[in-house]
Amino acid sequence: MPADDQDEIPQDALNHPGAIKINVQGAFIVDQEPSESPIIEAADGVEYKHDNRDIRLPNHKAAVSHIAVDIGGSLAKLVYFSPEPDNEQLGGRLNFVKVETQDFEQCIQLMHRLQQRHRLNGTKPKDLCVMATGGGAFKYYDKIREALGVEVKREDEMACLIMGEKMRSSGVFSVANSVPAGLDFFITEIPSEIFTYTSKPPHVNEIDPNPMSFLPARLPSQIYPYLLVNIGSGVSMIKVSGPHDYQRIGGTSLGGGTLWGLLSLITGARSFDDMLALAAKGNNTAVDMLVGDIYGTGYTKLGMRSDMIASSFGKVYRMKKEAEREAEDGGWLANGDNSSTAGDEHAARSFRPEDVSRSLLYAVSYNIGQIAYLQSCKHNLENIYFGGSFIRGHRQTMNTLSFAIDFWSNGEKQAYFLRHEGYLGAVGAFLKRQPKNWGRRNSFETEEVGGLKRWLSSERAAVPDEAL
Repeated sequence: MPADDQDEIPQDALNHPGAIKINVQGAFIVDQEPSESPIIEAADGVEYKHDNRDIRLPNHKAAVSHIAVDIGGSLAKLVYFSPEPDNEQLGGRLNFVKVETQDFEQCIQLMHRLQQRHRLNGTKPKDLCVMATGGGAFKYYDKIREALGVEVKREDEMACLIMGEKMRSSGVFSVANSVPAGLDFFITEIPSEIFTYTSKPPHVNEIDPNPMSFLPARLPSQIYPYLLVNIGSGVSMIKVSGPHDYQRIGGTSLGGGTLWGLLSLITGARSFDDMLALAAKGNNTAVDMLVGDIYGTGYTKLGMRSDMIASSFGKVYRMKKEAEREAEDGGWLANGDNSSTAGDEHAARSFRPEDVSRSLLYAVSYNIGQIAYLQSCKHNLENIYFGGSFIRGHRQTMNTLSFAIDFWSNGEKQAYFLRHEGYLGAVGAFLKRQPKNWGRRNSFETEEVGGLKRWLSSERAAVPDEAL
């Protein structure tokens, strides 16, 4: 790392692993424009653009000893803490970065960059701890250790998605002393993290200027039971009955990896965000067969409107056959060209990548939504939380999932979304490094001692000054 770069790096010391308590009192989400998002430049010139919506921790002023990474089949999601660059007394923030797993070497370079920041404060780089979860925590375990020379702790993926660590109190594990992590942390500790999305039928082109309704942080006693639908490369559905009472009850292999893989073959789009951008401009009715295409009208007896999708990609085969006939009738075939091949090429040209993208997005999203609804019925769950990097705050995706739950349940079940939906596992792993009372709302109380106010934990043990 060039010496002139070092002067520009904020001093975020990362010392004494697991030795501090992080104060989340007053935590809030920072709404940044994409152009204002911080960027870290690695030694090789690669830039890592952060996701917007950092979480500010204005009352935490101490160093943090670790970073966390959730390594999935498609994306690696990294979370780390940094103090405010201008004044550490203003606290700090949680930062969020994602890298495609196929480029995991870039993620290691980013962790190395954070390790170098660590060194600037006179601490040893090896004191940094990497909390890893997801399937890649096993696959890349040795690679991370060898590249950074630090402790790597692997955490259970399902536990990180939902809750934190049970903490021992007087020799007995107590739910009351649990550390919230993953989804539980976001629901109970971060205001305006959770929201509902007012859905409209897919054919309605009206744009609701305010489809999202944000919720305040809720008490733990108010949130259970619920269903978490985590949509990554595949989909896991987890019933959560309490802080440490959860069970994977189902899922599907048709998830974000399906959409990403098929659209990369069909459209040639290079990234998942490019695919979502294509879908936003598409018209699925050019590809999908609707109820009206079959009946000429709606099937009102069964509650099926004419604009409902009867068959995803249902028009493709018919249009392909028509293209083959046109190829034969139009005399396109020459030099022994096969009619099927020529018809395929003509049919392919008649479908816009945008229309194909929207059709496949609907197909995958509706499938997930219906399976989630059926699981919620089977297990008597009214609240359904959708997480995972498949969503990415994409309005069509959220509208489709919300509409599916509302339609199938006749409005009796509610779909919820998160502003940090792709980072449940990474944040869960980050929180698991913490000692007792990390992140509990109202964990810190005050009392007057000799005219001075001091902070006490919920068990009335003094909190070190550096943790405040």
